Amino acid sequence: MSKNNKKQFGVWMDSHSATIVGKENVDSGNFVILGHEKVDDQFVHTSESGADNAERDLLHKLFKDITAHMQNVDELHVTGTGIAQEQFINYLNETAQYKNVESKESTSNKMGDESLIEYVAAQFS
Repeated sequence: MSKNNKKQFGVWMDSHSATIVGKENVDSGNFVILGHEKVDDQFVHTSESGADNAERDLLHKLFKDITAHMQNVDELHVTGTGIAQEQFINYLNETAQYKNVESKESTSNKMGDESLIEYVAAQFS
């Protein structure tokens, strides 16, 4: 499969939000913003254990929301400010349909949509 026909995606994320970038026509065209996802943590936690469990559950929900934008991923570049991207890559490796995704990660500060599109495009050129 040529590099041009691979389904390539990029994600900027932290533990509370994500921006997903992919190609206009799934495997061709220019990179565009596919979506924004955000964790909605409005709960009051009465114990540290409850808070830890809720945080883990919310992070997994964020991961599921991100993957809903990425069908049949071949290559993925994940970037962000903390350890969430590493956790996301581990989540993908443990999920059967994403086991063979070629993934890379980097660290970056939050950026605007246009800057993120340029950043992701540069990762695959």
